[in-house]
Amino acid sequence: MIERTLFREEHNIFRESVRKFVETEITPYHAQWEKDGIVPRELWLKAGEQGLLCCTVPEEYGGLGLDYLFDVVVFEELWRAGASGPGFMIHTDLVATYILSFGTEEQKKKWLPKMVSGEAIGSLGMTEPHAGSDLKAIKTRATRDGDDFVINGQKVFISNGQMCDVIVLATKTDKDGGAKGVTLFLVEGDRDGFRRGKNLEKLGMHAQDTSELFFDNVRVPATNMLGEEGKGFGLMMTKLSQERLAQAIRSATVAETIIEWTVDYTTERQAFGQTIFDFQNTQFKLAELKTQATLARVYTDKCIDLFMQGKLDPVDAAIAKMATTELHCKAADECLQLFGGWGYMWEYPIARAYADARITKIAGGSIEIMKMLIARQLLAEKKMR
Repeated sequence: MIERTLFREEHNIFRESVRKFVETEITPYHAQWEKDGIVPRELWLKAGEQGLLCCTVPEEYGGLGLDYLFDVVVFEELWRAGASGPGFMIHTDLVATYILSFGTEEQKKKWLPKMVSGEAIGSLGMTEPHAGSDLKAIKTRATRDGDDFVINGQKVFISNGQMCDVIVLATKTDKDGGAKGVTLFLVEGDRDGFRRGKNLEKLGMHAQDTSELFFDNVRVPATNMLGEEGKGFGLMMTKLSQERLAQAIRSATVAETIIEWTVDYTTERQAFGQTIFDFQNTQFKLAELKTQATLARVYTDKCIDLFMQGKLDPVDAAIAKMATTELHCKAADECLQLFGGWGYMWEYPIARAYADARITKIAGGSIEIMKMLIARQLLAEKKMR
């Protein structure tokens, strides 16, 4: 098989430590966290102590100043273990990145050290009941009042919403300004007027807390603005490729893992005097999935490499996101079928993987949005010919 060449020895050593952390601190307790609908705050502190959070944050802000591949290792090991609960990816790959990229020196010094240690948990507040993929349509308002802004509105489907200490919040400071009316703020979780709704019941990812958030005359100082007024939409657009790449990394990893589980199960399970793997249908299904997973892995790793060089094109990220998430869902469905009735039992990881898979074709931009981006690129290429 094609060897992955992205990772160096230090990444591989780090992977072993992350895998051990997952095996000892997450896997034994994850089933209970799924029932609870949330992971304990203590896990975040332990992860921070082990250097698993915000690996790329520079040393001057309390981090280790490592390269992006260290974050990739953490994400892959979580997803390989079926650990959908800890919202480390949102915290590390999005919230900390927004603050590091666009925050003032004061904002960075206030939040990044706490996010690295796990003392402060980050959340991204963008989606609203009537505005998901169309972020220009958000209605949460931030109205200037002297040196403050007063925020009113609500968000939904917010990961880490029950536990967050800081939210990167998308608002409208000009309700008629379209994309140019969007402004980002850092909103603390203990602000007067901020309220968390119930922990939402989802199809999958049961250990990941996901909430509605309500803002009723939440007053924040203008110094909490992230970036410039009216520039929020542009800032969000600069991070979409990274968010979609993370989704691709997840789906490529889980697809590979699901196939491994299924090979193990079908080579041991007997039916009609032979193993399930001995049936040609099983072999052909798994051979097809293995081929597609290998291609997905190679393309995803190439996108990781391009991202680290600052060269990842949004369309390439969209292609990676679309292809891998569709494969993710396909692998979960077809492999569950090979487990038979046991595949439908929640105690089997394949059942939880099946439930967790479906969100990947929605989160980070729906499959339909990815297709629109790719189609626009096709039209642009035609005009250039």
